[in-house]
Amino acid sequence: MSEAGTPAKAEAAAEKKPAKKKEAQGQGGAGTVVAVGETSRDPNYVPRFKKRYFDVIRPELMKKFGYKNPLQVPRVEKVVLNIGAGEGASDSKKIQQAQNDLTAIAGQKAIVTKAKKSIATFKITTGRPIGVKVTLRKDRMYEFLDRLVTTALPRVRDFRGLNGKSFDGRGNFAMGLKEHIVFVEIDYDKTETVWGMDIIIHTSARTDAEAKALLQGFQFPFMN
Repeated sequence: MSEAGTPAKAEAAAEKKPAKKKEAQGQGGAGTVVAVGETSRDPNYVPRFKKRYFDVIRPELMKKFGYKNPLQVPRVEKVVLNIGAGEGASDSKKIQQAQNDLTAIAGQKAIVTKAKKSIATFKITTGRPIGVKVTLRKDRMYEFLDRLVTTALPRVRDFRGLNGKSFDGRGNFAMGLKEHIVFVEIDYDKTETVWGMDIIIHTSARTDAEAKALLQGFQFPFMN
């Protein structure tokens, strides 16, 4: 190898090294951006119950109640899930378990609720954690309703249907579950505590009859 050739190769190698390093950094940066922006959702994805509302339920309600404008048709505005974990007042781990379970069920992080006043009988003081809740809207709301009707309720022991009178007079429906483990997101073998759960469905309906017809469109199994 000539002396002239050696420096030339060394210079070429020196030029390549920074270039490789820069390229690697560029790839890493691009990878990071993609990871942060990644989503498991298809941009064209529409929840099954959301599609059902616009394609089936809304036209049926317009015909049944004689609405002249589609915007008059009642719709589900939000769903509130709540777990009251009274034991959390003396055991913070219970609250954490309830929060983790509700987050898994909802697909959205649950928040801890705290006592607004002290109740000596239950050993509860102001500001102490007493439960967890989460409010679902839009796509997550429709997805939850789908899972509630199609998978959770059929797993309730001795289930005979929902109480058709559990409306508040303003078009909102409330129901309770004795065991949160009816949701497939919860692994019974890994669950230390079985929680009861309250589910409140807020609608834009002006009357209970309209709200009930709306939920029946989503195949809610009412007894009466």
